[in-house]
Amino acid sequence: MLQQQLATCVDEEAHWMMSNRLQHNHSKTEVLWCASSRRQHQLPTGPVRIGNTSVMPVTAIRDLGVHLDADLTMTAHVTATVRACFVALRQIRSMKNSLTRDALLTLIRALVVSKLDYCSSMLAGLPGSLIRRLQSVLNSAARLLNSARRSERVTPLLRELHLLRVPERIYFRLCVLTNRCLHGSASSYLAETLHLTSDMESRRRLRSGSTSSLMVPSSRRATLGDRAFPVAAVRAWNSLPTSVRDLCRHI
Repeated sequence: MLQQQLATCVDEEAHWMMSNRLQHNHSKTEVLWCASSRRQHQLPTGPVRIGNTSVMPVTAIRDLGVHLDADLTMTAHVTATVRACFVALRQIRSMKNSLTRDALLTLIRALVVSKLDYCSSMLAGLPGSLIRRLQSVLNSAARLLNSARRSERVTPLLRELHLLRVPERIYFRLCVLTNRCLHGSASSYLAETLHLTSDMESRRRLRSGSTSSLMVPSSRRATLGDRAFPVAAVRAWNSLPTSVRDLCRHI
């Protein structure tokens, strides 16, 4: 059973931690079973033994500020981010008349935009309904800064503030993280998943073998597999102009 296998893994982890003078806090441990929405009914619902404690599975957890839900749709993270951003916008609006435009812009970037950008590379491939919820935060921030009405077009306001839309922000973060992986300044477990086309023996004689493009790994599911970092990051990187990729490669 999955519960028994997980309990055994946790026991081995706790033993390793004790041998390294570390302590595993079982009372603060949460269990989250992840699967696609179509397979949620196949997951176990009973308690899992964690040390001497029985822990019931939950539908969402928070890890390092990122909310993960069982079906991996990132709905919980988007909901929490949008809620926190609008709370910050309401607080900023209450003191708007006492702030200069530069101070107001600084607050919006520090308290709102930073929340949208935090771990935004994990949001690649999300459906448009969730992306639009995040975009509504940027739109409200731009209108607040410019004292614009809700009916006023927001695109010129975003352009004036040099604010990328949410899809472009995700795309930018993916490309930056990919560039760091190629230059050895990112975590090794991410860098090891990326492979240059020129490093592949079967591609060296092809035209693509002389470019700075990356190999796109195969994925099984568009809703989950295509959102994985090795797939989403490589596709974002390969979509950049060749001149930009070559420039980043030699920096």
